[in-house]
Amino acid sequence: MSTEELNIKNARFDTGLPKEQKDFFEKAARLGGFRSLTDFVVIAAQEKARKIIWERERTIASQRDCEIFFDAISNPKAPNEALTKAAKEFEDLFT
Repeated sequence: MSTEELNIKNARFDTGLPKEQKDFFEKAARLGGFRSLTDFVVIAAQEKARKIIWERERTIASQRDCEIFFDAISNPKAPNEALTKAAKEFEDLFT
């Protein structure tokens, strides 16, 4: 996948970095089979961003699930008619 495939509209992102770091990234891009350093950096950053967002959203969902669970335990609702009937039928089986 190239940067052109990732973006329909291109936007510019410039950065300054030490030559040694640039050389290191270029070597990784060549060894990884990327078309260019730009492709390597954009794709690597996109993968990292996806991972960070996924982990954060999972954490938020998990916290929300905990709140819902503990709220249900702390403030239980009265059983509805179907649950009351099922409990009665269960009780009748074992009495």
